[in-house]
Amino acid sequence: MTPPLLAVRDLRVRFATEGGVVKAVDGVSFDVERGRTLGIVGESGSGKSVTNLTLLGLHNPARTTIEGSAVLDGTELVGAPERTLRDLRGQRVSMVFQDPLTALSPYFTVGAQIVETYRRHTGAGRREAKARAVEMLDRVGIPQPERRAREYPHQFSGGMRQRAMIAMALVCDPDLLIADEPTTALDVTVQAQILDLLAELQEQLGTAIILVTHDLGVVADVADDVLVMYAGRAVEFGPVAEVLDTPRHPYTRGLLASVPRLSDALDRPLQPVPGSPPSLLDPPSGCAFHPRCAHAVDGPEAPCRTVLPLLTRAQAASGGSGHAAACHLEAAPGTAAPTDLQGATP
Repeated sequence: MTPPLLAVRDLRVRFATEGGVVKAVDGVSFDVERGRTLGIVGESGSGKSVTNLTLLGLHNPARTTIEGSAVLDGTELVGAPERTLRDLRGQRVSMVFQDPLTALSPYFTVGAQIVETYRRHTGAGRREAKARAVEMLDRVGIPQPERRAREYPHQFSGGMRQRAMIAMALVCDPDLLIADEPTTALDVTVQAQILDLLAELQEQLGTAIILVTHDLGVVADVADDVLVMYAGRAVEFGPVAEVLDTPRHPYTRGLLASVPRLSDALDRPLQPVPGSPPSLLDPPSGCAFHPRCAHAVDGPEAPCRTVLPLLTRAQAASGGSGHAAACHLEAAPGTAAPTDLQGATP
């Protein structure tokens, strides 16, 4: 079996604060295959962005504790020297940040920032790098790329800044692109254009993509697999069609139920997930979702309240599809044959 491009195993990220230790990511495992898109969804504070910033080594080491493993094509990222991470960032793995206006420097032209990235990783001359920057701006659909390369980020519209960020991220043809909510601040027509652009470039370059988003519609449209996160843990993983059609975790079902549908009656009220996400300074015991779960088993000794559920995979005699859920109800007799995915390939 061909190994995945990225294999994350039991990743844990903790931040020391005045109020205590924040368990931002608590034992997350997943794979990203070459040429495929993994969507990561969940409410704000579930650990989505922290997980991906960890892969790039962008946390302050003075107040961050990181454990576990993240192997990118044979290279261990957790605990790697800063020089190794600098060489990987932009060349092997790149990131499109949520707000391009703050991610791009206001003091340099857009073209100069793309040129710097390309020269840093390839050693190309200035003339060659400028030509490459113009080529990438044209490739992502920015009109008059030669003129636009000489302009500053504030002279670009929101959609064009996001396209420029994508051009910078892909200028060195990385193996993995992390897109952290790349369409959140854009109107729906520009969102569609950006998503189509990512899909087109992925087809051309064979780049693997991690797409972080709150929008389940975006996941349904562009992702191959989906990872649902809650309170710093992975609670469901699987092929996107299976997870969205037959969700196994109550949290995933709650997220789907909160999405309005065209077939709903006009007077049907929205159905949000009840309650609020827990504090990661002191998360609930057992399943972190149990205080908000309508299916949680009652009683002080109930497993939902006392035992942390592991991400498991239902395995039929034929081998199963890899659809997994971290739920005690999912592991009940007669529903699945659970296997711990810790350190295993989904």
